[in-house]
Amino acid sequence: MNAPGPADCPFCRELEALPDAEVVWHFPHSVALLGTWQFYHGYSILVARRHAAELSALTDAVRQAYLEEMCLLARAIEKSYRPHKLNYELLGNRVPHLHWHLFPRYLDDPDRLRPVWLAVAEAERDPAVRRRLETGPQERSATVAGLRLQLQDLDAPCA
Repeated sequence: MNAPGPADCPFCRELEALPDAEVVWHFPHSVALLGTWQFYHGYSILVARRHAAELSALTDAVRQAYLEEMCLLARAIEKSYRPHKLNYELLGNRVPHLHWHLFPRYLDDPDRLRPVWLAVAEAERDPAVRRRLETGPQERSATVAGLRLQLQDLDAPCA
């Protein structure tokens, strides 16, 4: 891990102590995590190891490597679960630490044309919606294992 970031950054505090069951892959410049919302099967979050709020704060070499790691994770999701479309989001409004949300979108999703965040906001208010969005077609451990296998097959670099 590179130099720690601000003490109030949740990703900087927790990146070193993540449960192995939630970690999809330890890349050299990032860590891939299985996201909460597995209704979007394969949803993952790619967190930069170095604290930065913006891509422009990274050196060219680190930024290029980080983006390549994101593309490898995307390929693993695509090969594993064959989504109709993969949505990429780099926001940072809540947590100003570089992290990509990779949301697979499927044709059988009745809300596939709406932003995911509308459903997530509803899940934060409604426990039934939360349970539906947290539940994927397989156990979380099987999803992590499938993504890890694809990343091995892609010869993804490991930290």
